Amino acid sequence: MKLNYATLAIFVVFVVFVGVWVAHQPLTPMRLVGIAIALPCALLLMVARMQLGSAFSVEAKASKLVRTGLYSRIRNPIYVFGGLTIIGLLLLAGQPILLLLLLVLISLQVVRIRREEKVLAEKFGAEYEEYKRGTWF
Repeated sequence: MKLNYATLAIFVVFVVFVGVWVAHQPLTPMRLVGIAIALPCALLLMVARMQLGSAFSVEAKASKLVRTGLYSRIRNPIYVFGGLTIIGLLLLAGQPILLLLLLVLISLQVVRIRREEKVLAEKFGAEYEEYKRGTWF
């Protein structure tokens, strides 16, 4: 539970920092789209992190299979909403060329997801395969 509070605190500090920065920038259509993408996705990212609870780890390990909440529909909501949050923030920054950085991030995330799926499949076997069939990404 301590990690959930620490994650929440980091998220709140980040939102305040971005909010202060945005308040001093002109609101262009691209920045409005960035806000419209980043804000809800950042909130969903936070929800996904909280729902993962004690199953969260930096390195791939399988302590339990979370199948509730966002995880009942999306196998990797932290990656999905994290990537979308970054897209929104890059648009908010007003530098679309920075979206090229997203290609690097996506490549790294795909490698990480494959490693995690291998660990989960080894630990939970048929249960994980059934879970995969009923969820997206």
